[in-house]
Amino acid sequence: MKIYIYKLFAIGTLLFLSASCTNDTELTSLKEVSFSSALVASPNTIVLKTTTASQPVVAFSWPAVVFPIQAPVTYALEFDIPSDVSGSTAWGKAVRVEVGEDVLSKSLLGDDLNKMAIKLGLPVDVASKIVVRVESYLDRKIYSEPITITVTPFAKPVVFGEIYMPGSYQDWIIGTAAALKAIDSGVYQGYVTFPASKGLGFKFTNERNWNQFYGADANGNILDGSTTDFAITKAGTYQMTVNLNTSKWTAVAYSWGIIGTATPGGWDNSTNMAYDHQLKVWKFTGALKAGALKFRPNNAWT
Repeated sequence: MKIYIYKLFAIGTLLFLSASCTNDTELTSLKEVSFSSALVASPNTIVLKTTTASQPVVAFSWPAVVFPIQAPVTYALEFDIPSDVSGSTAWGKAVRVEVGEDVLSKSLLGDDLNKMAIKLGLPVDVASKIVVRVESYLDRKIYSEPITITVTPFAKPVVFGEIYMPGSYQDWIIGTAAALKAIDSGVYQGYVTFPASKGLGFKFTNERNWNQFYGADANGNILDGSTTDFAITKAGTYQMTVNLNTSKWTAVAYSWGIIGTATPGGWDNSTNMAYDHQLKVWKFTGALKAGALKFRPNNAWT
């Protein structure tokens, strides 16, 4: 008899839970949900240029979508060309940009929008249409009405070349100055070690001569022909980045080191190596003990 009662109780519980789940599903999925107003792009006509590649060029905003239950709503933007947003394969080739939970706006940098336009097949230096919509998601996907923006992409120039960095660290010998390689149009990067026994001043040149050189202006920025040296604050190895488009430069401390029982610092601290800009290798000069060692950057494991 007890077994029979237990079975009836178990069946009743399952039926109750099943009914509860069914009701919850109806509450969340049957109620109509939509965007209360339109997606907005500001501006809606964008002419992209290399000079604005690192700047925000367009901002999108939209209203919150209110679902029947209280939970974070995830948003994303989708971009496609007009010919691909209708039919059985509509939006199938769209470029998707994740926005996040309960985030109601998104700005795009010039370089990101340019890459997107090129990926979608837009011709460079020609004004073309891109269709944009917002996706919201909780228990289902809800889309905004699409809008159209006009974008003129640019062709990114082929990057090549280098500039040079003579300075106190190598006794101002122009023929052995560190070369900074082009990583973008007008942007150069390389590694330089400033020994503690040398000075901290330097300049930049376009070639391995002094026909055209760059020094510091009153604010420490790049000025063509200035006789004032740039300088860092202390000896060490740095990743040097020079942007001739913006007349700015940066020096970020950067080093490879050795760590382990064979090294002076054991497993507690890295022993820094020096970068040889002529051979393009990292070097350590000193005594090592029998034991283990590893290489790691910036005195950290990550």
